[in-house]
Amino acid sequence: MRIGELAARTGLTKDTIRFYERIGLVEGRRLPNGYRDFPPEAVPWLQYVRTAQALGFTLAEIARHFTELGEAPDNAAALSALFADKIRIIDARMTELAALRADLTDRMDTGCPLRAAGAARR
Repeated sequence: MRIGELAARTGLTKDTIRFYERIGLVEGRRLPNGYRDFPPEAVPWLQYVRTAQALGFTLAEIARHFTELGEAPDNAAALSALFADKIRIIDARMTELAALRADLTDRMDTGCPLRAAGAARR
């Protein structure tokens, strides 16, 4: 299918599809007239990409895990493992953000917020 149809069926823009093609997330062949031609499998794959992005996965993670998932005997189990890893990353980041928030709160209204927390005031 041509890029316009693929865009319409996936809800992505043509520019996004071109970008995904440029970074290797989707492949289309060139017809003799120069038009891109994408296989029907590109539709569910690009829908997967959109869903994975909405769940917090980067394009690099999606590209890396696509190969793993394609080779996994049980895709549901493989996806569950990826989700568990992502949850651990999110939990760690939430802990870091909570500590950062606490540090910022401690520094507010101290006269010089960039002075190290707990430093003696002059």
